[in-house]
Amino acid sequence: MATPRRLSLLAPASRAETRRIADILRKETIGGALLLLAAVAALVWANSPWSETYAGLRSATVGPAGWHLDLSLAKWASDGLLAVFFFVAGLELKREFVAGDLRDPRRAVVPVAAAVGGVIVPALLYLLVNALLDDGAMRGWATPTATDIAFALAVLAVVGRRLPAALRTFLLTLAVVDDLLAIVIIAVFYTSHLSVVPLLAALAPLGVFTVLVQRRVRSWWLLLPLAAVTWGLVHASGVHATVAGVLLGFAVPVLRSEKAGGPEAGPGLAEHFEHRFRPISAGVAVPLFAFLSSGVPLGGLGGVTNLLTDPVPLGVIAGLVVGKPLGIMAATWLTARFTRADIDEGLAWVDVGGLAILSGVGFTVSLLVGELAFGLGTARDAQVKLAVLAGSLVAALLATVVLRLRDRAYRRLAEAETAECERAGAVAGDDRPPYGE
Repeated sequence: MATPRRLSLLAPASRAETRRIADILRKETIGGALLLLAAVAALVWANSPWSETYAGLRSATVGPAGWHLDLSLAKWASDGLLAVFFFVAGLELKREFVAGDLRDPRRAVVPVAAAVGGVIVPALLYLLVNALLDDGAMRGWATPTATDIAFALAVLAVVGRRLPAALRTFLLTLAVVDDLLAIVIIAVFYTSHLSVVPLLAALAPLGVFTVLVQRRVRSWWLLLPLAAVTWGLVHASGVHATVAGVLLGFAVPVLRSEKAGGPEAGPGLAEHFEHRFRPISAGVAVPLFAFLSSGVPLGGLGGVTNLLTDPVPLGVIAGLVVGKPLGIMAATWLTARFTRADIDEGLAWVDVGGLAILSGVGFTVSLLVGELAFGLGTARDAQVKLAVLAGSLVAALLATVVLRLRDRAYRRLAEAETAECERAGAVAGDDRPPYGE
């Protein structure tokens, strides 16, 4: 009787999954660079002599008032542009759990547990820091729970080029589950009011959209209006409009139909849409949201020193820098402990620690949750944004130190293996008889 194979932490992905993930990494890494440039540009403009023009741009109102869509550009960015981001997240989530490596519970248990730990611990740490406040500060508990995959992968691409591919796969998979948890948190905890009629009405265009994509219809002139109407009705219902993007993503089939050859015939419609919309999400939607959201006056609201004295920004920073890595490491270790799993050969726990620290880079969703918790444009919203920027920067710098050291260790190991192979080849060549004997 064969001995059952023990669970392996950070095991390499399948070959097909590795190719797909490599494509995602390239796009998200470029998106992370654009995200950083957009955030820096917003900060520079908001703290320049022309800061009033930046504030005027963010508050400029666009859209039909009769349909309750006369929103500021900043609101359009958080409600509209991020719907594209969450549509791609919905596609990615469904694909991972239907056809990706996460369909195997043995592979899914580690990143799922790590993501859950990376949400619970920073939330508890934020609540602990703000336990004595009673002025609505507790509403920001979810702000430090999210990981910005584009930003984190951009850092990893720069400092960890020689790190094993399994580490990148683990970070990406963890972030996918993290997005799912963020979606649930936004839908459940940050719906201030609920209008049932528009929400029920949204089921009609969503249903038609679902029927069309299930029939493998790709015509944009049919699908895009249905998606826009679904988004508008969800927005009118009081549920955050980005949830519409997730529902639309979940509606898209992952596998090919039997008439088209079934799962073995190649990528399905979800992967087709993901390939089309991920560049738009990573290269346009998220950077524009960052540009319209992260411009915070550094000298106002007590300045940078306020980050370490006010419990709200302090709780956000503590959650990102301490809570995220602590939660991820604890959940991963407990998973290994209770499942008797072994870390994959060639990897070390310090590698997991470096990724856990890097997961504290929370940007896009953290900024969004801060706006939902305290109100767009409020004083506390500005404090939270500054705290998210500061906490993400500290997490990125700490992760850079750890991962750079590990990158050098893997480089020395690769050089030693190459030298050994060259010596072995030279010895084999010396032992061969002369030509002609």
